[in-house]
Amino acid sequence: MDRELVERARAGDRDAYSKLATASIGRLNAIARLIVRDDGRAEDAVQDALVDAWLDLRGLRDPDRFDAWLNRLLVRACHNVTRRDWRRRRSEVQLLPNDGPSVPDRQYAHALSDEIERGLRRLTIEQRSVLVLTYYLDLSLAEAATTLGIPLGTMKSRLNRALGALRASLEADARPPAITAERPA
Repeated sequence: MDRELVERARAGDRDAYSKLATASIGRLNAIARLIVRDDGRAEDAVQDALVDAWLDLRGLRDPDRFDAWLNRLLVRACHNVTRRDWRRRRSEVQLLPNDGPSVPDRQYAHALSDEIERGLRRLTIEQRSVLVLTYYLDLSLAEAATTLGIPLGTMKSRLNRALGALRASLEADARPPAITAERPA
């Protein structure tokens, strides 16, 4: 992010903040969709995060950390939106683009994507948040912990539990269904 733009926005320049928000919105939408697993709620979370950022921008201590700070606000907004709407879970996210590899490769990729999607749906929002920050945003564990506002050790244990839960979910899907023998009447 452009430090001068952040400093102008901190001073109350709406145009500067608009440029910052416009430059960030695509990335924020992608992150929110991965965390909340619903396009509508993702848009709500991004909107909430951008409003919170504008209202709290003067509290940003280090303008060079604007992106990390905005990520933290977004994760918090995702959690709030999910808590607010937890009964209306609808999750459909397309993890792979429609125009991609050849048909056999695309079929395999979609099958794999569907498996991962089912596994992610079973995770809590906290588990998805940890996985998205670590594997989608490619943040270091320390950066992800800072973004979530938790100690590094807590981040490591949450990531370990999230990976274990995802692995268990994928393994459960891979098991063949139990066969029950019918007794003759």
